[in-house]
Order: sequence, then C-alpha cells, then structure tokens
Amino acid sequence: MVRWQRGLWLFFVPSFGLLAVVLLWPLGYAIYLSFFDYYLGSNVRSFIGLGNYVDLLTEQRLWRSMWTTIVIAFGSVGLEFVVGFALALALYRLNSSARVFSVLLFLPHIVTPVVAALFLKWMLAANWGFVDATLLTFGITPPDWLGDPFWAKISVILADAWIFTPLIMMVLYAGLQGLDESLIEAAQIDGASNWRILRHVIIPALIPAIIFTISVRLMDVFRFFDIIYVLTGGGPGTATETITIYTYQLGFRMLQVGKASALGVITLVIVAALLLTINRLLNSIYRGGDR
Repeated sequence: MVRWQRGLWLFFVPSFGLLAVVLLWPLGYAIYLSFFDYYLGSNVRSFIGLGNYVDLLTEQRLWRSMWTTIVIAFGSVGLEFVVGFALALALYRLNSSARVFSVLLFLPHIVTPVVAALFLKWMLAANWGFVDATLLTFGITPPDWLGDPFWAKISVILADAWIFTPLIMMVLYAGLQGLDESLIEAAQIDGASNWRILRHVIIPALIPAIIFTISVRLMDVFRFFDIIYVLTGGGPGTATETITIYTYQLGFRMLQVGKASALGVITLVIVAALLLTINRLLNSIYRGGDR
C-alpha cells in the first residue's frame, strides 16, 4: 500500500469514534448488564452470569411475545410488499403521471408514526370512531378493533402497512426504473404472457431491491414499539405484546434492567439469525435464476 493511501485511514477515525460512542458502547454496556441482577435506581449489582438468560428462555411470556412479534412482522411486511409491489408496477405503467401519484401515495410515510397511530386510534375507536360509524351506517356490526385479541393484531398489522407501504413502493419503483425494457420487449415478441414476464423478467431483476426492502423492514418491525404502544399498549392482555414491548415492560415498568438487557441481546441474536437465513434464501433464488 502506498504511503499516502495509508494516511487515508485517518479519515476513518472520526466515523469509527462516532460509531463506537453511539452504537458499540451502548451494546457492550447492555451485554455487561445482562450478566447482573440489577434494578434501575439500585446501587446493588449482583453478578449472576447467565441467570437472566436462563430465566428468560424458560418463560412462556418470552416465547409468546416472540411468536406475536413474528406474526406481526411477517404479516405486516408481507402485506406491505404485496401492496407496495403492485403500486410500484402501477406507477411504472403510468409513466408521466407517476410523479403526482407517487407523492400522494408517499404521504402516510411522511407523517410521524406516533401521530399516525393516534389518528388511527381515533378512527378505530369503538362505536363512535370513523370506521365503526361508517360500518354502522350500512347496518354492519363492526368488530372490537382494539379490544379483541385477534382484531387487535389485525389492526396493528394494517396500521404498520398503511404507514410503511409507501417506502417499499418507492424502493421497488426506483428498481423498476433501471429495468432493461429490451428484455420485456423480447419476451413480448416471443409471446410471453404478462404473468411470465413478471415472474421471469421483472422479479429476477428486482431481487437485490427486494432483499434490501425485506431486510430493512424486518429489522424495523422487530423493534416495533411506537405504533403498538399508542394503539394497544401491548393489549388486550398481552395479545399484541411484541418482544420490544416486553423489553420496555421489564426495563421501565418492572425496573429489571439486567433482565431487560439480556432480552435485548437475545432479540439481537434472533433477528440477526433470521435476517441471515432470509438473505441467504433470497440470494440463492437470485443466483439460481441467473443460471
């Protein structure tokens, strides 16, 4: 390496220092606290090794909240991807009119999630909310959107999809802009149907964008907090208590900081393993499509 190139490492130091302060130090401190029986505000820290991890992994509440997180995560991301992909294809066909529609469709993502959740909570309020009032006008008995365990999950999934579908739509629409039109034209000349063009031309070309959007959204949903906290608070009961809500309950309601830190580490490991598996699966499909 040339001498002047070795000097370029000095430009890396400020970024690494900021990363260490903002990310690595809190992560290391959380791992450190996870080995202690420590309550917030207490001056006593008792070292218990893997005790917090053993307690958490043997709790039914942890696995119930993890299952709820997986259901909400895959439900919302799946819905967001299907709707976002359909909207991206529609915008791609609109050509010159796409800009106006893309701005309008992107508006829900501009709103702060907490504000959007408050707006949706008002709309879904029992009896007098906008949705219930509309359904009652047509003689339809509405479900208890936020009070019934099943419908509370559905409401949370729909709320997340309403807010974040525009993000997936815009990323996939940007990917479509780089699509080679000659491939589509060649497929049409060969007599390929629209479904075959979508399956064998468009989707393989968008696999990198699909991997990116699914990975980012899954990471985002696994730390899902603000919308659920405003809409249901994790209820009714623990019906919508995700792993993040449970961590909040442990750390700021029960003040069990050591146990909450251990739960954060467990969540990090599970999410990392899940994302690596999904990325490998999608990449194998992508590479298989290239052969």
